[in-house]
Amino acid sequence: MSVLALEGRATRAAWIEEIRATVGLAWPMVLTNVAQTAMTATDVMMMGRLGANTVAAGALGSNLYFAPLMFGLGLMLATSPMMASELGRRRHSVRDIRRTVRQGLWTAIAVCVPMWAMLWNAEAILLAMGQQPDLSAAAGGYMRTLMWGILPFYGYIVLRSFISALERPGWALVIVFVAVGFNVLANWCLMFGNLGFPAMGIAGSGLATTLSNLLMFGGLAAVVSIDGRFRRFSLFGRFWRADWPRFRALWKLGLPIAAMVAFEVTIFNAAAFMMGLIDAPSLAAHAIALQIASISFMVPLGLGQAVTVRVGRAWGAGDADAVARAGWTAYFLSLAFMSLMAMTMFVFPRQLIGAFLDLDDPANAVVLSLGVSFLAYAALFQIVDGAQAVGSGMLRGLHDTAVPMVFAGIGYWGIGLPLGALLAFRFGFGGIGIWIGLSTGLAVVALLLLVRWLRRPSPPTKFVSA
Repeated sequence: MSVLALEGRATRAAWIEEIRATVGLAWPMVLTNVAQTAMTATDVMMMGRLGANTVAAGALGSNLYFAPLMFGLGLMLATSPMMASELGRRRHSVRDIRRTVRQGLWTAIAVCVPMWAMLWNAEAILLAMGQQPDLSAAAGGYMRTLMWGILPFYGYIVLRSFISALERPGWALVIVFVAVGFNVLANWCLMFGNLGFPAMGIAGSGLATTLSNLLMFGGLAAVVSIDGRFRRFSLFGRFWRADWPRFRALWKLGLPIAAMVAFEVTIFNAAAFMMGLIDAPSLAAHAIALQIASISFMVPLGLGQAVTVRVGRAWGAGDADAVARAGWTAYFLSLAFMSLMAMTMFVFPRQLIGAFLDLDDPANAVVLSLGVSFLAYAALFQIVDGAQAVGSGMLRGLHDTAVPMVFAGIGYWGIGLPLGALLAFRFGFGGIGIWIGLSTGLAVVALLLLVRWLRRPSPPTKFVSA
């Protein structure tokens, strides 16, 4: 057999192995994301049993809660590439991994303090924004039980990043599915007063989520303390010891990630607000189309989390070929899946919308018609949204976060939102114009991230951890 044939066989084997490793790492992350989404959906469904005003109050509180929550989450996500690159540089590294986990937990505490101060005063903030007093009061009570769950949620994310960097994410999946079941039971007991518990209404839902987050963090903390594969890191030993160089390094890497996440979250909040300015059917159709899109987005989101680890380990090892294989594998897996989802939205829009609406009810005809139109643009949106999710994960593995943050600001707020507003209100496109703006903004970000990846530098032959 010729040398070229042997090299070709070795190359194919390397790509096949990368596909297996990426899928093996990504699928527990995908299901974990789905389970966490299911927890939020459970809260909303149970609020619905208490009436429309309860759902409205929950929505007010959630909108106030979600943006700072996601900003802090971006900081927590910085722990993943830091640990992955260190493990690529030194496979059996212990001290540096422990330093990153500890400072991730310190960061969680630091960001929670101002969030708690803000959310404790949620009622006053909502009243200052002109919201109805009764809804503001209910939302304020909801926030005062929900806000304490932020810290254990962030702790869970840091520990999930740790076990994912070691390419053993399965425990996170097991724990979050247990937490979903517990959340259903806790909501049933605390909201409605079952099994002898007090009927707390919407405040009970917030407490149920807080307890579920404590369960997730406590469960994963127990795993990393008991399981021999993780116990050797002694993650919680001397937790009080300051490590300011690592703390600063984490914030330097994490702040751009946090800003990028905030840009993306807030543009969807703004899009919903603009839909509400058009009319109620447009807002309802938009919510349904976005919910459908969000479900399929869990796959590229999981692939983006996995590729950060795979690229980070290859980058830390100084292996340029492995960096390329890891990045392109996740990228094309995401494009393939999202193309399939786009085709599904084009071919079966009514069936998808039927999961949320009674298609035979004449009162839903306008929402159905708008939803079918929105899904046509959501199909294009799927492909570019998947590309930007994995593209940002690829660059995150290279510790490249500042420039992608700028790309997100330009694409989402510089192009996508203004274009959507212009088409919707100046040129009379209505809700379709907003979806065109969203899709265009995501496409710009995806393209800029791809160009940035194509121009990536060669990895250092010996990565130096911060």
